[in-house]
Amino acid sequence: MTSASGNSTSLEILLSTLKSSHDVQSTLSILQILDELLSAGTFKRICYMISKGGSEALLHTLVNMTRIFPPNYNVLLPLMHLLVKVGQRDKRFGQKAQEIGAINETLNLLRHSIPEPKYVTPCLWVLKICASSVATGAALGKSGLLSLLFKLISPYTTRNTKAIRAATEALSALLKSKWNSRRAVDNGYTHCLLKLYQDWHQGDTRNKYISIHKALLNCIKNITNIQMGKEAFLKVDGMRVLLNTSQACGSSADLQPIVKLATQIIRKCCPKQCLPLLTVRSCYSFVLLNTADSQVLECPSKCPQEDVAVKEDDEEEDDEGSTENEEPGYNEDDDDLETDLKRLRPNPQLDRPVGELTQYERLCPELVGYFQDLDSVSGEQSSGQDNVSCSAFFTTSMPQRHEKPGEWPKDIIEEDFPAPHNSFRYIGPHQMAPASSDSGGESGSKWLMRNYQAPIQDSGRHPERPNGGGTLNPSKHKIKEMHMNMQMASTGSSKISLRFQDLQNVQGQSVAGEECSQLLSQSWTIDRAQKPQDAGRKLSEMLREMIPFHDPYVYTTMAEKTKSATDCKTLAFPDYWGHIAPLYQEPLTGQWCGHLRDKIFEDVRRLVNPGDILNRVIFDIESLSLLPSEEDVSLKFSSNFESGNLRKAIQVRKYEYDLIMNADINTDFQHQWFYFKISGMKAGIPYRFNIINCEKTNSQFNYGMQPVMYSVHEALCGRAHWVRVGSDIYYYKNHYCRASAAARDQKETSYYTLTFTITFLHSKDVCYLAYHYPYTYSTLMTHLQLLEESLNPDQIYFRHQILCSTLGGNKCPVITVTASPGSQPEQLHQFWNRQYVVLTARVHPGESNASWVMKGTLEFLVSNDPIARSLRDSYIFKIIPMLNPDGVINGCHRCSLSGEDLNRQWAEPNRDLHPTIYHTKGLLSYMRSIGKTPLVYCDYHGHSRKKNVFMYGCSLKETLWQARSSIDTTTLKEDIGYRTIPKFLDKISPAFAINRCCFLVQKSREATARVVVWREIGVLRSYTMESTYCGCTQGKYKGLQLGTRELEEMGAKFCAGLLKLKKDEWLCSKQLITEDEGLLDLDNELQNDRHTSHNDMSVDDEPPCPEEIDYYTDNCTEEDDDPIDLATEHNVSSEDELELKK
Repeated sequence: MTSASGNSTSLEILLSTLKSSHDVQSTLSILQILDELLSAGTFKRICYMISKGGSEALLHTLVNMTRIFPPNYNVLLPLMHLLVKVGQRDKRFGQKAQEIGAINETLNLLRHSIPEPKYVTPCLWVLKICASSVATGAALGKSGLLSLLFKLISPYTTRNTKAIRAATEALSALLKSKWNSRRAVDNGYTHCLLKLYQDWHQGDTRNKYISIHKALLNCIKNITNIQMGKEAFLKVDGMRVLLNTSQACGSSADLQPIVKLATQIIRKCCPKQCLPLLTVRSCYSFVLLNTADSQVLECPSKCPQEDVAVKEDDEEEDDEGSTENEEPGYNEDDDDLETDLKRLRPNPQLDRPVGELTQYERLCPELVGYFQDLDSVSGEQSSGQDNVSCSAFFTTSMPQRHEKPGEWPKDIIEEDFPAPHNSFRYIGPHQMAPASSDSGGESGSKWLMRNYQAPIQDSGRHPERPNGGGTLNPSKHKIKEMHMNMQMASTGSSKISLRFQDLQNVQGQSVAGEECSQLLSQSWTIDRAQKPQDAGRKLSEMLREMIPFHDPYVYTTMAEKTKSATDCKTLAFPDYWGHIAPLYQEPLTGQWCGHLRDKIFEDVRRLVNPGDILNRVIFDIESLSLLPSEEDVSLKFSSNFESGNLRKAIQVRKYEYDLIMNADINTDFQHQWFYFKISGMKAGIPYRFNIINCEKTNSQFNYGMQPVMYSVHEALCGRAHWVRVGSDIYYYKNHYCRASAAARDQKETSYYTLTFTITFLHSKDVCYLAYHYPYTYSTLMTHLQLLEESLNPDQIYFRHQILCSTLGGNKCPVITVTASPGSQPEQLHQFWNRQYVVLTARVHPGESNASWVMKGTLEFLVSNDPIARSLRDSYIFKIIPMLNPDGVINGCHRCSLSGEDLNRQWAEPNRDLHPTIYHTKGLLSYMRSIGKTPLVYCDYHGHSRKKNVFMYGCSLKETLWQARSSIDTTTLKEDIGYRTIPKFLDKISPAFAINRCCFLVQKSREATARVVVWREIGVLRSYTMESTYCGCTQGKYKGLQLGTRELEEMGAKFCAGLLKLKKDEWLCSKQLITEDEGLLDLDNELQNDRHTSHNDMSVDDEPPCPEEIDYYTDNCTEEDDDPIDLATEHNVSSEDELELKK
C-alpha cells in the first residue's frame, strides 16, 4: 500500500478484522502489517489511522488478548508497541481506553507481569498515555495504581532503570489529577519523592539517568500545583533541597533541563510576600478642592489594592498600556478595534460654546488684529509709505539679553492666563491641600502669579506654607548642595584638571576654527584652597560656553519657582550642571544569558538562609530622620530633588541593595520611573541593585537596554555625560505581590525585579542613576528662556506664552515659532495664510525621551538650516513641550496630581482636574473655529517595550480591514495623506521604522490625543510618535542604544519630514534636501532594510528570553513529553530483572 488515502477501504477492513479477531496468529499477522505501514510513513499516517478507528481497534484487541490465560506476550508486546505509537497522537486515547474497558485489563496485566521485567515496561507506558486524560488518571489512581507505582520506584536502586523510568513518568501523568495529588500528599509521598530525587542526584554521578531525574521533578511539579502540595513541599524543606541540587549542577549543558524544572518548582512554591512598605500607595498625596462647593473631590484612582489591576498602557505607552504606549496587540485583540462607522468616521465638532473659545485668542497673537481687508491695508500702504517696517503690522515678544541670568521678560511673567479654580498650600511632609482664601480681593490668576514670583523662604518640612505649594528651597541652599557634591567627588586629589577638548556643540559637530583652538588650550585647575563658591562659579562660566542653551544660574532661578508636592530640598547636580552627549555611541548589551538563574537562586537563598541577610533600611523617604553615621560604609541614597523617585533602599548584603520606587501621586501603581543619587561607594567593587516593585510583564532591559548614570567626578573632569551603565541586567517576576493578592495567592498582581550590577570608577564619588535620560521641568524653562534670548526677532517670530496653571500651580508653556513676515501686502497675505502644525510632548512624565526629541525639534526650527527657514516660511508651529509639568516635577511615571493618565482624558477633560488637556483641546478647537484647523498634530511619546522610532495614526479603512468588518470599504473615501510623513521619515531618519507604524483606531484609545484630535478636531494627520528607551534594530543605528543626540536628531528629522507636505514647493524642497546632506542622509542601506506593513499587531519585537519560561510565570508551563520508543525497551538483558517488592 503506497498511500493510506488510496487504500482507505483496505485499511478499514483490516482494522475491522483486527477488532473482531480472537485468533492469535491472525491478530499477530495484522499487527505486523500495521507496524510496517506506520514505520514506513510519517505521523500523518498515524493520524489517518486514528481517524479510521485505529485506536479503538487496537484497544479492543488488547481486551481480547488479555482474556487469554496465560497471557501470550508474543502478541501483547507488538500490540502494546502499536498502542504506544498511536496513543501518543490520539488526544482522546485515555477516554477511549476507559470506555472500552482496556484500563482494568492493562492493570491486571501489569500486576501479573511484575515478576517478568521485560513485560512490565510496555504496560507502564500504555498506562502513562492513558493517564494523560485527567479523568482517566483519577480513575487509575482510585484503582490503586498510585501506591503500586510508588512501590516500583522506591527505594533508590540502579537496577531495572527502564522500568523505573516508565513507572516514574506514569506517576507524573497520574499526579496531573488533583485528586491523585491530594492523595499523594496525604500519604506523605512528597517527602519520598524529594528523598528519591536527592538519592538519584547523589548516586548518578555520571548523569546516565537524567530522564529519571526529570520524571521525579515532574512528579513534584504536579503535586505542587495544589496548595496542599506547596505547603507539604515547604514543610519538608524542599526549597533548600532543590536549590542546593540545582546549584550543584553547575553549567553542564546536559543538566540544564533538570535545573530548569527545579527552578520552576522553586519559584512556584516561593511564598508570596508583601512589599516591605506600610502601604503601596504613594507616600505623597494631593488633595483636590472644588472651590465652587468647598468639597474635597474624591481621587479618581482611589480604589482598594486588591481591585487595582496592573494596567500597562503606554501610548500613548508602553505601556509599556498598551502598556507600553499604544500596543494594539497587547492584551487586546481585533475585538478592540472600532467597527461602528458612526463612531469611526471623523466628525469634527466643538465640545464647548464658541464664545468660550475666545479666551484662546491671546494664544494666537500672530493672528489677532491682522485678519483685516487686504485692500485697505494695501491702500494705506500705497497712499503712505512704500516700505512700512515690520513692527507696524507685527509685534514680537522677543526680549533682549538680560544682565541677570534667569530673569524673565516682564511681558511673559505678567501675562494673564487661565488658572485653575482652586489654589493650594502645603501641609505636612506628604500632602498638598487647598490654600486658605487670605489673598483679599485678588483673583485666582493674580494670586497665583504673585506667589509664583515671590521668593520662598525655607520654613522647614512640617509647618504650613500659606503662600504657595510645596516648593524648592532658595537657590543659596541648593547651590550649597552642589558645592558639597563637587567637594565630595574631588576628595582624594589635590586638584581637578578640566579639559573640554572632547566636547561638542548641540548639532553634534566639533567646535572649529579660532573658537576651537581657544577652547582646546584652556585647562582649568581648581586648588583645594580655593573657595567652593569661586570654584563652582569658575566652572559654570566655562560650562555655559560648552553646553548651548543651558546656564546653571538660570536653572537655579527657574527651580526656585517650581512648585513640588514632594517638598524637594535640593537640586540634582546633573540638572544643575548640564549634560553633553558623549562623542561615542553606546551599543546594545545583548541578552545576559546564563546568569539569570544565579540571580534567582540568590533571591531564593534569602528565604532559605534568612540569617545571612542584613535587611537593613538605609533610606526611607517617609523617615528622613534615618541618617547614616559617618562610620557607616554602606551606600547613601537620596531622591529629594526635582523628578526624583526612590522611596526606600534596603541593604540586603554587603554590596547588594533592594530599591523600591514610589507610586505616582494619588495612586498605588505606575512604578517604572526612577531617578536617585548614590554616594559613599568604593571603586572597583561590583554593587548589585534590585528594583523590586516594577509592574510591567516584560522590559527592554531584557534585550540590551541599560539604565543611565551621571558621575559628578566625571563631570568635574570635563565629561558631563549621562552614560549607559550596568552589567548582568535582568528583568523577571519576583515573589512580591500586593497585600490582598498574597492572601489570595493571586498571580496577576505580582511585581517584577529589575536587577543590574554597577562597578563604580571612583571611590567616594556622587552618582545619579535613572531609568532614562532625565529632563526636568526646570530644564525646559531654562532652555526656553535661553533659546528665546539667542534669536533675532527680525527673522524668527518666537513667542513664549503660558497656556494655563497646573494643579500644582506651575506654568504650562506654549511656544509659537514661525518666520517674521515682511512689510509688503503679499508677504503679509502669505503670513496670514500659513498653516498650523501643533506639537505636544511629555503627557506621561516618565517618558523623558519625548522631551529630548522635542528639544531637537525646537532647536532645529529656530536654526539657520535652509530646511528650517523653509518650514518657518510655510508654517506656524504651536508647541506645548510639556503637557504634564506636575508629573515631571514630582517624579511620576504616567499620571498627574489627580492620579489620572492625562492621555485618557481628551474626550471629556475636566477644567479643574485636567487643566492642561482642557486648554490644549480648547486651543485646537479655537483654531478650528476660525478656519485654522492644524495641518498636522503630533504627540511625542516614549515606548518601553519596542525598539526604534515609529508612529501611530488613524485610518478608517485600515481599521475596518483589520477588524474584518462586513462594511464595503470600496464605497468609503479616505485621504491616504496620513501615510505621507511616516513614509518620508522612513527614508530620511535612520532611527525610524515604518514597519512598526500602525494606523488602527481602537475603542480603548478613543480618549487619547491622537484619536480625539483626528475625530473631533478633524486633523487628518494626527499622530503619536513613539521613541524607544532602548535602541535600534536597523540602519545606521542598528545594534546601538539611542542617546540624547540621536533623540534630538529625531526631533529635527520630524521637522524635515514636514517638507513632503509642501506640494507646491516640492521642487524647492528637493533642492534643500540635496543641499543639506548632513541632515537628510538617504543611504541605500537604510532604504533596503525597510518593509512597509499596514499595521503592527505584535507586542514585543524580541524573541522570548531563553530563560523566560522559568521566570515569567508562576505556573509551570507544560512541555511535550519525550516520545516513547519501545523498540529499545524490548532488548532487556537477563541481568535487568525487576526487583520484587515485599
